[in-house]
Amino acid sequence: GWTEYGTRLLYQTHDVTGSLAAGENVLAAVLADGWYSGYVGFDPGRAARHYGAAPRLLAQLVLDFADGSRQVVGTDAGWRERDGEIRYADLLMGEYVDARAATPGWDRPGYDDAGWDPVRAEHLDPAGPALVAAPDQPVRVVDELAPVAVDARGGGRFVVDLGQNMVGRVRLTVPAAPAGTRIELRHAEMLTDGGEPYLANLRSAEATDVYRTAGAAGEVFEPRFTCHGFRYVEVRGYPGDLTADALRGRVLATDTPAAGDFDCDDETVNRLHANIRWSQRGNLVAIPTDCPQRDERLGWLADAQIFLPTACRHADVSAFFARWMADVVAGQDADGAFGDVAPRLNVHREGAPAWGDAGVIIPWHLYRTYGDRRVLRRCYPAMRAWVEHIHRHNPDGIWRRRVGNHYGDWLQVGARTPRDVLATAYFARSAALVARAAAVLGADDDHRRYAGLHDEVRAAFVAAFVDADGRVHGGTQTCYLLALAFDLLPAHLVDAAVAHLVADVRAHSEHLTTGFVGVPLLCPVLTDHGHADLAYALLHQDTYPSWAYSIAHGATTIWERWDGWTERAGFQSAAMNSFNHYSLGSVGDWLFGRVAGIDQADGSVAGRRLVLRPTPGGRLGRASARQAAPRGEVACGWRRTGDTVAYDVAVPVGSTALLHLITGDPDGVREAGARIEASPGVTLVARERTRVVLALVSGSYHFTAPAAPGPVSGPAGPPATGPDPKEYR
Repeated sequence: GWTEYGTRLLYQTHDVTGSLAAGENVLAAVLADGWYSGYVGFDPGRAARHYGAAPRLLAQLVLDFADGSRQVVGTDAGWRERDGEIRYADLLMGEYVDARAATPGWDRPGYDDAGWDPVRAEHLDPAGPALVAAPDQPVRVVDELAPVAVDARGGGRFVVDLGQNMVGRVRLTVPAAPAGTRIELRHAEMLTDGGEPYLANLRSAEATDVYRTAGAAGEVFEPRFTCHGFRYVEVRGYPGDLTADALRGRVLATDTPAAGDFDCDDETVNRLHANIRWSQRGNLVAIPTDCPQRDERLGWLADAQIFLPTACRHADVSAFFARWMADVVAGQDADGAFGDVAPRLNVHREGAPAWGDAGVIIPWHLYRTYGDRRVLRRCYPAMRAWVEHIHRHNPDGIWRRRVGNHYGDWLQVGARTPRDVLATAYFARSAALVARAAAVLGADDDHRRYAGLHDEVRAAFVAAFVDADGRVHGGTQTCYLLALAFDLLPAHLVDAAVAHLVADVRAHSEHLTTGFVGVPLLCPVLTDHGHADLAYALLHQDTYPSWAYSIAHGATTIWERWDGWTERAGFQSAAMNSFNHYSLGSVGDWLFGRVAGIDQADGSVAGRRLVLRPTPGGRLGRASARQAAPRGEVACGWRRTGDTVAYDVAVPVGSTALLHLITGDPDGVREAGARIEASPGVTLVARERTRVVLALVSGSYHFTAPAAPGPVSGPAGPPATGPDPKEYR
């Protein structure tokens, strides 16, 4: 995996007992450049200027014998090396294998390596990078795709469609051909109007693999040291007729355990959910990347923090992100500024608002989701230093100085959110979360300090940017979303701000204008403030800009930008146009948390006190989700039949839940056919005009309720900052 190599090197441990035999054994390795000495990021030069000029190997074999003795065989100056059949291998450029140069048996007992060269051996510097056991799952082949179409283009050239934009490599079976026959594989996410691979958006990444045959029958080529983002493969020089059986897409990802799923009866929404999952899978490859295909693939902090709530719904990413946070912290500078990316390569400036704030937001969300204080404790000094960095340069509470390369609401469309509004909102948010973290860790003085700082920044935000009628300066959807989601407004202005937000969405004919920063807040804020009908209208919107617009034009992953391709303009500028980028898929958290309804109370950690808020609406007739939580699996779903809505709920042992049911007749709610007052494990908390709130203990429940008439309004959610953070202890 890729880490801040100057600080930390990860090693992997394997039990190889079953591979040992009596007598002679061989310990061998194949090396390629990888992140350490290959092309990395969008720097056109080699990464040698960043890390090293050549790959390095550190290995040892530890043998424990039955008599209690131990033998250790390690890498040292006695090892020997030579070039193999891999002529070059690079994550961005591709891999070249000349099978004629293969040396059968080189890694088996009995091979004579007398003609090989001695290695260059260097002693480890005790003051150098720390050696750390890899704490998370490795990158593995996690799936395999068969072609859905093979288009013969003549002259031994074929264009293969795998039917799904994926990340990984190809396994190609080659028929008998003269030794040295050159076969070339080029990878692309899209096709041009003429059916040719669209390669311009790869920029300087060649994404091309080459294989020269050994001359045997049935050779199989599968690169080992490269990774591409692609749906289409152009095969050149293939001997004979390429059939679908001869090629497979091998999907690579960090093998994070599956944790949850969402399903409904609208195939476009299901496709959106699938696109989000595929983009998560394709961009969690050693680090959380921004895109898998072009010459970038960097760990951008804002992208990660806005998508993390959605990522936690699909997979157990606790170990993955805890490990990556060590690199985020390692990249913090002496003034307390996090970077824009981690590992901090190519981009050495101070982190921008919402980007650097990931250093605070991610540890807090990991703690809330998984209940593990260790990552919070490790990151807390860096979290505090980040907030102090902002405050030191902006003592008046308005974040205008030391903003790095301020990206604003990146890639928003048809609007421009004032950058000081966005920055100050994030300043307040980070101060509030550091206060909460301090309370959890028992740092009471820090808790009081940062809670007070949050109040000061909040007051400065209102004074500088909020008018008496609830208008937020800039007036964009994102302006209102930040103010509402981060609880920055006085209570008497909340309804007015919501009205302005709703008016803006309607003024854009029920279209969004949000970019990376605003999009994860849009549907949750509308739902929590009584406008779930409008959130559903955005979900179902199929004209540009919208999620469904990309799906209508063939998207199988989340696009980087709303206008990645449009009917009017075709492809956007190739300078920045990925078709696999999870940021705009952060709406996935809303599908789980509001549509299906799985959430937890504001003061809860690791799902101890669940809040289940299923929200029937839109064109959906049913929706459900399940999610593995530290205490067990949570499930919540609903389906409409005529004038009745049925709800299925499962609460794991060790958790309690508050279930909010929207209904047109609170007295008509039943659990397993009985009145709720007579149902074991169910306690009536509130019965209102359009909703019933029930307290549940662990178990499975089946409710029915008369449907609510008219537009659906979702149950109000808790404020973003909530009660006294000491509750989190």
